[in-house]
Amino acid sequence: MAYSEKAIDHMRNPRNVGELKNADGIGRVGNPVCVLPEIEITTNPNEKKIEDVACGERVLSHDGCYHDVLKTMSRFFEGDAVSIKNRLGLSTLTPEHKILAIKVPKNPKFLHIKNKKKLTPDWIRADLLSKGDITLYPLPSEIEDTKYISVDISKKKWDFKSNSIPEKIAVDANFLRLSGYYLSEGSLCGKVTKTHLLFTFHINEESLADDVAQAIEKIFGVIAKHKQIPNHKTRTVTVNNVFIVRLFKKLFGVGAGNKAIPNFMLKLPLHKQAELLKGLWKGDGFFNFKVPRSGYSTISKKIANQIKLLLLRQGIIPSIYTEDEKITNGVKHKQAYRIHVGNRQSLTKLIKIVLGDDVQFEKPQSNDAWCDENFAYFPITSTRAKKYAGNVHNLLIDDAHSYTTSSLTLHNCGDRMSVYIKVEKNIITDIKFQTMGCGAAIATSSIITELAKGKTIEDALKITRQDVADALGGLPPIKMHCSNLAADALHEAIRDYKEKQKKSQR
Repeated sequence: MAYSEKAIDHMRNPRNVGELKNADGIGRVGNPVCVLPEIEITTNPNEKKIEDVACGERVLSHDGCYHDVLKTMSRFFEGDAVSIKNRLGLSTLTPEHKILAIKVPKNPKFLHIKNKKKLTPDWIRADLLSKGDITLYPLPSEIEDTKYISVDISKKKWDFKSNSIPEKIAVDANFLRLSGYYLSEGSLCGKVTKTHLLFTFHINEESLADDVAQAIEKIFGVIAKHKQIPNHKTRTVTVNNVFIVRLFKKLFGVGAGNKAIPNFMLKLPLHKQAELLKGLWKGDGFFNFKVPRSGYSTISKKIANQIKLLLLRQGIIPSIYTEDEKITNGVKHKQAYRIHVGNRQSLTKLIKIVLGDDVQFEKPQSNDAWCDENFAYFPITSTRAKKYAGNVHNLLIDDAHSYTTSSLTLHNCGDRMSVYIKVEKNIITDIKFQTMGCGAAIATSSIITELAKGKTIEDALKITRQDVADALGGLPPIKMHCSNLAADALHEAIRDYKEKQKKSQR
């Protein structure tokens, strides 16, 4: 739902703005909502700590699209922050911050997922949510089909050996599958005379090595070297071509912990992203058909978060876990990020993508998470209060007024309103407001002054959330809480007036 002409008029030309000196009643409501500095936000193309997000960057919003950050805000907060955990991770924020969620009634019938699906999502304060309630996460919806990418084939002055490759490479199934293999199993060396691209597989994974070698030849016209190393139980595919090495370094980065999927691949059509997932999963993923479940492991946090988005776009429900650095049998293992898929419908989709098989599981469906066309729905697994004193942050987002952490969808509106009233003979004769917030907050503050002016105190107290929204010709669902805040501010001003009247009569 878009804003009405009347709402837009009140945003652009608000009425009764300012402070009334010697007001008979003052109502102040709202809190600046914020997120702890280390909490990561889904930007384009990677996740980033909210304290590091800058104006002009783009973040994923509740509508599945990326929107510009118009303003970043920071303030000091001391008190109980709220940590909320679901399968995607943990986010910590101030208690008033609104989360796109479903409050599940304490009724046995809502133990069944079919009944949970009938409940309506809303923007709910963090401190009102508890274990078992449902959080919503948007499925990225922006699609842009990149058909070709350019390759830098310029030679250095004394390079007489490098074989040329095509100046344009088709972004097709072969290239995307090869990209997945590199992200999971590839490495490169850029040293002069030693420049090469290397793929390393288990010695039994001959079919994967063959797939890589064949893709290299089809895409670049270059013959790769396929070699077995029995002592290490591995087989390798080596590509000795400076142009291919340069391309992969530019697209994906170097080093297992620093690799990332380029932005354009995150917007490709689903059938193309399926090929990227196939290469990734065949490289570092596994399937356990006895449990049944599937998993993927990486030490690149960027890749883990990006795979999460790729899976969600396919309607696949993932769970994300962090495994701390450890030493096993004298071998040091770096911190790793594990992605599990255990939801049976999701597992069926993933098997179809990676293995090309249609699998029907005998056991009945038993899931507590699901997807529809726009969102993935995850139950909250735990909540807790966390004592905190320090800076917290918020973002003002263009158009959508929302952003996502790694696990939650948050409203960006931390509106604060002050309403000032003058009262004569029980009639509100003058009213003004000051509001710090989004356009909807400005519009609702403006319209509340028109609704209340000239009314008796009793009639003004009867003005409701719906009255405010109706007077503006309706509001988008995501902004309905703003009208509630405007009515609250008026009611607080009236209560303040009544308290002052009581004191003056003592």
